[in-house]
Amino acid sequence: MRDAVFRLFTPSDAPWLAARHGALYAEYDGFDETFGPLVAGILADFIADHDPTREAGWIAEVEGRPMGSIFCVQLDDQTAKLRLFLLEPQMRGQGLGQRMLTHCMDFARAAGYRRMELWTHESHKAACALYAANGWRLTASKPVHSFGRDLVEQSWKIDL
Repeated sequence: MRDAVFRLFTPSDAPWLAARHGALYAEYDGFDETFGPLVAGILADFIADHDPTREAGWIAEVEGRPMGSIFCVQLDDQTAKLRLFLLEPQMRGQGLGQRMLTHCMDFARAAGYRRMELWTHESHKAACALYAANGWRLTASKPVHSFGRDLVEQSWKIDL
């Protein structure tokens, strides 16, 4: 694998990122067509109203091609939320997800957050294992019907 570089998300990344979320979650998790537009809305909100001193999104690129994303957004003065963590399948298992997570958590610490939270699904076993290996704690789990599927929603937290 060539080394990935992280660059800040720009509005021109939004169509790719929404489309890849929609496509990958449909292929691997069976999500319906409502997921891509949800991601597009999250991105539109971020573009319209984020504080660049306390919030950021990054695109991981390899040889100039986007291969992943991760975002740090404010929940409150003390808490950041990890969002839109995506890694293309061909890049998984090579340590890039760990680098992305570390980069995001380091930003949150530097921005003055004392803790982070995230929301995911139980079916994302590799991501959940990554969170646990980095000290995140599973704080809630509940069955839901979302995106056309029965899922188990999870909330994770970590003190920074």
